[in-house]
Amino acid sequence: MSDGGIALPRRAMLLAAGRGTRLRPLTDQVPKCMVPVHGTPVLARNIAWLRRFGVTDLVINLHYRPQAVIDYFGDGAAWGVRITYSLEEELLGTAGAVKRVADFFQGEPFFLWYGDNLSACDLRRLYALHHRRGSLATVALFYREDPTASGIVGLDADGRIRRILEKPRPDQIFSHWVNAGIFVLEPQLLDMIPPGVSDFGHDVLPDLLAAGAPLYGYHLSAAEGLWWIDTPADLERIQREFALREASLPGMEYARQK
Repeated sequence: MSDGGIALPRRAMLLAAGRGTRLRPLTDQVPKCMVPVHGTPVLARNIAWLRRFGVTDLVINLHYRPQAVIDYFGDGAAWGVRITYSLEEELLGTAGAVKRVADFFQGEPFFLWYGDNLSACDLRRLYALHHRRGSLATVALFYREDPTASGIVGLDADGRIRRILEKPRPDQIFSHWVNAGIFVLEPQLLDMIPPGVSDFGHDVLPDLLAAGAPLYGYHLSAAEGLWWIDTPADLERIQREFALREASLPGMEYARQK
């Protein structure tokens, strides 16, 4: 797909290694990314959404109960995608996981999606902004009334990221726009991630910001939304919402009924 003649990246990484301990007992047998929302696993919805935009070459990192994901999706052919798995014996963090599979991206820009959240992010608009700004990394942002459990991001008038703070105290809040866990990343950024364990929010993005790298934010609209599933209460709320909204969210449906 393209936007104004700009070809979208075909490659993406889905981070899906989390245990989801706060969702127990639902995650006693499956990883968090496989918890169903209105009958469809979260990861299946995300794969379907990426495929909708022509993003078909995927790498998925796994750690907790990886076989549940591998058995379900296989090589991805049934979903119209190609899946490579990155098995982590020890969790490497959001950035460390990407660094481990740097060769997968072959010098091309790519999407990064935190695979245990849901969004209807318009990847065409996200990438068009990234391309137009000449950004090294563009972060999708969601407005959250209480951002104390998230990474908050401050922008200047041109949308360039100027401040980042993970899980601020109430007296530290300078923005209600939080990191939505959806990125466009340029391949040269991979060389700037140190080997081993590292995290985008805590380590890599603040270091790039301090170095003056061009980082930009993309504001998710209300229609695009972000649905995080951290607790049973979150899941219950989203189950009800998706039961009502499913027909009005084209592309969020499961790619193929098993």
